[in-house]
Amino acid sequence: MALRLLRWLGLALLLVVILLIGGWCTLAVWFRFPAIEWVRGVFGGMFLLLTLVAAGCIATSRRWVGLAAVACLFAMVLAWWATITPSNDRDWAPDVARSVTATIEGDRLTVNNVRNFSWRSDTDFDQRWELRNYSMSRVSNVDLVLSYWGSEAIAHLIVSFGFEDGDRLDFSIETRKQRKEAYSTIAGFFRQYELAIVAADERDVVRVRSNIRGEDVRVYRLRMPPAYAQALLREYVVDANDLASRPRWYNTLTGNCTTLVFGMLRVIHPSLPLDYRVLLSGYLPNYAYDLGAIDTSMPFEGLRALARIHDKAVQVDTDPHFAAKIRETIPIPH
Repeated sequence: MALRLLRWLGLALLLVVILLIGGWCTLAVWFRFPAIEWVRGVFGGMFLLLTLVAAGCIATSRRWVGLAAVACLFAMVLAWWATITPSNDRDWAPDVARSVTATIEGDRLTVNNVRNFSWRSDTDFDQRWELRNYSMSRVSNVDLVLSYWGSEAIAHLIVSFGFEDGDRLDFSIETRKQRKEAYSTIAGFFRQYELAIVAADERDVVRVRSNIRGEDVRVYRLRMPPAYAQALLREYVVDANDLASRPRWYNTLTGNCTTLVFGMLRVIHPSLPLDYRVLLSGYLPNYAYDLGAIDTSMPFEGLRALARIHDKAVQVDTDPHFAAKIRETIPIPH
């Protein structure tokens, strides 16, 4: 009886593996095979049919034939998959058309291609790419900016560096979409988009989400000593320069706006615990609250209410002091 149970458990596990491999191959072909839609559909359908036939053979004496077929399929798809490489040379959408690069010479930080667009709508904007200089020793604070557009579990993360003179430099890790290309969460698992690091003025990168797209944007002030803030900014410089010379793929799960920032923070704080809320980025503020990294003088629900800046952002709109005014009433942790 025990042996029979183990046998059936083994077959069930094998079935799951076959379905996962076949499903991945089918979706990889659908999203990335270089052909028109109906051809991709035919090839994807063939792979899916082969997967289902192989799965049906698991409980029969012909299971090894099915396994061999799936193994051959997987090997062929992997060999093709390895030929798909990222590039910095495509017809990019205007908002990610340029790669940010930066240099640090002594105390002087020079950032090239800081985005400072004036947005009237998602399709109507004035483009400005600027060269800006900052003093590393004057980095004084870091804020987490999260933008929600649907589920409370998912948000886009922007990291905002503040300087003693009130200036701010924001970094947003995004998909580098091509012109007229739409975003798909599922496609993001299949090498559909390159990765982009955008350095931007806050009136650009935050305002476009709060005022133009109407997203629920929330700002949390981090409890981070200036030395750590400067170290994190250096990590951004290293990653941005590396990405400008060596393009990488965006991945919905492992290479997104939150996981990459968490990796940078781990360089500064190697003991920073991994948590499911790093993957469910909308809950990242809850994680920061539990760590004491943001203000804990009130219940989290109260802090979350104060963190919402949409109404203030709409009111101040293009005000030169946009960054300071949207932070009014948001507590700074001490």
